[in-house]
Amino acid sequence: MSNHVTVLEIDGNALQHNLQYFKNKLNPKTKVLVVVKAFGYGSDAAKVAKLLEKDVDYFAVAYTDEGIALRNHGIETPILVLHPQVQNLELIIQHQLEPNLYNFTIFNAFLKLADKKPLLNYPIHLKFNTGLNRIGFWHNDVPKILSQIQDSNHLKIASIFSHLAASDDLTEEEFTNNQINNFAYIAKQFYEHLNYEPMIHILNTSGIVNFPKAQFDMVRLGIGLYGFGNDKKETNQLKNVFNLTSIISQIHLIEPGESVGYNRAFTANKPMKTATIPIGHADGISRKLGNEKYSVLVNNQPAEIIGNVCMDMIMIDVTNIECSEGDQVIIFNSQKMIIAMANASETISYEILTAISQRVKRLLKC
Repeated sequence: MSNHVTVLEIDGNALQHNLQYFKNKLNPKTKVLVVVKAFGYGSDAAKVAKLLEKDVDYFAVAYTDEGIALRNHGIETPILVLHPQVQNLELIIQHQLEPNLYNFTIFNAFLKLADKKPLLNYPIHLKFNTGLNRIGFWHNDVPKILSQIQDSNHLKIASIFSHLAASDDLTEEEFTNNQINNFAYIAKQFYEHLNYEPMIHILNTSGIVNFPKAQFDMVRLGIGLYGFGNDKKETNQLKNVFNLTSIISQIHLIEPGESVGYNRAFTANKPMKTATIPIGHADGISRKLGNEKYSVLVNNQPAEIIGNVCMDMIMIDVTNIECSEGDQVIIFNSQKMIIAMANASETISYEILTAISQRVKRLLKC
């Protein structure tokens, strides 16, 4: 347990609200996979999974160690590992994780391991590249995959899936519909040649909103669970999950001409009062937020970050704010502040959230 005074509070009620908001958009039989990779988008994957386990059908993580961490916290729900590596396949089996097999290197390695053990109908997932060009089999790989799967009773395809490249951008609607149609054709080939029907899924958060007809058997809810709809209208319907706070460590009175921080990046042109806060770029506060690019809140009043962001500290202007050492400082407590931070950092909300250092204490509140 971290004793760091900087704390990330995770709102469990907001998580449940956001999950239900997206569930309300789905057909009653559509399953929900919740993505808890990257420490639950910077929150706490184990705590989020524990909170939502009874309300979802699957969890997904990026890497094997993330899945193992969930198992070690008692999570029994099926866990899809989205980007496993060959060297981790034994661990995947040991911890009853379900691998995404995305090319013949890892497919053949897992098939060989399954035959050696041997396993019986071990659940695997197959990812197909329909336009994102990141990872995944190609459509013309289907016959070879089918021939190898049909020759073995050691593996069973739990799902076939793909990932949309631009589901949040309606100017790319034609491209997205082509992805969906190509994916449906791939899935049809499996249905025609297997004696069972794997689940199929392609929709992410924005896909749920913009392409609801492509729900298929399951959807994958990621950033939407954490309060962002990739669209202002949708985000306004969601509740903020993240509250990042710290405290004032020290207050300084500085004179005109005095500088603040490394490289003397800020120089006072009048008498000022500054406060030093124990959070810095090692905690996920981008250096781009320094030099009056972003304001935190002290007693509900905005206070600009002045000078360069340090590794462990920031300095803020509290000249016109009544405050004392030990007072709380809000780094962000709303989607609006997180988006403002992302804009000032020239990035997106995903990076702001996942950049929050693991030395920052996490608290789940319901």
